[in-house]
Amino acid sequence: MDTSTKADPTNLFSHVREGDTEFESGGLRDFFLYRDLGIASATGGKVVAHLVKANMAPEVGTGWHRHEAEFHIVYMLKGWARFMYEDQETLVKAGDCVHQRPGIVHFLFDYSKDMEYLEIVGPAAFTSIDMPAPCAVPAPKPWA
Repeated sequence: MDTSTKADPTNLFSHVREGDTEFESGGLRDFFLYRDLGIASATGGKVVAHLVKANMAPEVGTGWHRHEAEFHIVYMLKGWARFMYEDQETLVKAGDCVHQRPGIVHFLFDYSKDMEYLEIVGPAAFTSIDMPAPCAVPAPKPWA
């Protein structure tokens, strides 16, 4: 009887240390920087996990959109962000966790200069779909 374990290429061990990956532009939003945490590769695309941080002051925000995803959480590590979730304004501060249920229409419209959050989404190749505005969005506050 063979009792050896064989690695499943869609579920691998992964350990990404600080400094192994850098914050880079080229992600979903050009006013944020993204740091890949290696989870999409380790899970064969089932899940993506990355750190997201502010790169430029908020001007227009993300616009109204929804994601084609089965699972989506945002855990705020530093600073704060203001979202509209449907018609509800929501302030997400360091230490807060938000579960964005599948299909929820939302808009990230304001954030602090030091904003940084962990985002975990499944599947890794989720899409964003522009949506009509369900309500007005407050203006962002300029960075001092």
